[in-house]
Amino acid sequence: MSTPGTTNKTGQPVPDFALPLLGGEGVQSPASLLEGKRGAVIIFWSGVCSHCLRYDEYLNRFAASHAELGFATIASRVSETKEQMVSSVRDRKLTFPILLDEGAKVARLWFSQQTPRCYLIGPDKTVQYRGAIDNFRMPADTEYQAWLEPAVVSFLAGEPIARPETASFGCAIETVYYQLPRQL
Repeated sequence: MSTPGTTNKTGQPVPDFALPLLGGEGVQSPASLLEGKRGAVIIFWSGVCSHCLRYDEYLNRFAASHAELGFATIASRVSETKEQMVSSVRDRKLTFPILLDEGAKVARLWFSQQTPRCYLIGPDKTVQYRGAIDNFRMPADTEYQAWLEPAVVSFLAGEPIARPETASFGCAIETVYYQLPRQL
């Protein structure tokens, strides 16, 4: 396991975790996601985040599109209940693996503060790319830029990733406002 404080940098190893799948089918870890794979993509996700909603189809297709990569999402949002996640999966017909990070422990170790936030890790568990899926424009928009996909393509081709880090945006995993005992 890497030292907290160093994992949020490209080229540094990610901390290990062992998290249960939302449906109770077992436990996943970086090592299990990497087993027999060339790397893995791990995305901090939320079923109630309006930003994550936009990527449902992309995430449902990801594992089939990139069979050589392990793939999972991690649900860490502190204010989100398991029932809300299960409802999102059912109502939106989500098929991608969702791991439960109760109390956002892994999110803190990985310095993830919002959803969605992506990590592409190599077979040695080092960060190859971290950031957003894209610049949150619609694909038909002339200013649209995909960021995760080009990183994956370069990584799988053994080429340097042109943009190994992008800013993330989305819904807060943990918000101080919601933890105040009373309004100010």
